[in-house]
Amino acid sequence: MKVGDVCNRLVIDVTEDEPVRRAAELMRKYHVGTLVVTSFGAEQRVPTGIVTDRDIVVETTAPGIDPDEVTVGDIMSDQVVVAAEDDEVPDMLEVMRKKGVRRLPVVDAQGALVGILAVDDLLQLCASDLGAMAAIVGGQRHQESKART
Repeated sequence: MKVGDVCNRLVIDVTEDEPVRRAAELMRKYHVGTLVVTSFGAEQRVPTGIVTDRDIVVETTAPGIDPDEVTVGDIMSDQVVVAAEDDEVPDMLEVMRKKGVRRLPVVDAQGALVGILAVDDLLQLCASDLGAMAAIVGGQRHQESKART
């Protein structure tokens, strides 16, 4: 299965120069815990980092720093690992495991941001598939018992 087939195409992004408070406001408004930090190149959004709700808490709230005085660029993870739309999901799961990340920005062939691949979304997909398989087994047993009585 390709990353582009399962990634979430609704990605909330922010630029490095935005205040951390603005990032928190976006997270609250869109009910997300991660924003992709982007820059603009040739009319497209290019991922340059990731900022999470945990980054905000650990880097600003916990030490008592004013979130209006700190920018996203000050606290973001700038070692961003991306997935291409054509990458295979199992390969990217291995990358996520090795890098210790739960989300990967997804880019097209030109490097433009087009989605985000999250472990949470993949878990829901797997759970749904497992439920469907369990229903098949249960249905087979039911059909078999009807045929033999």
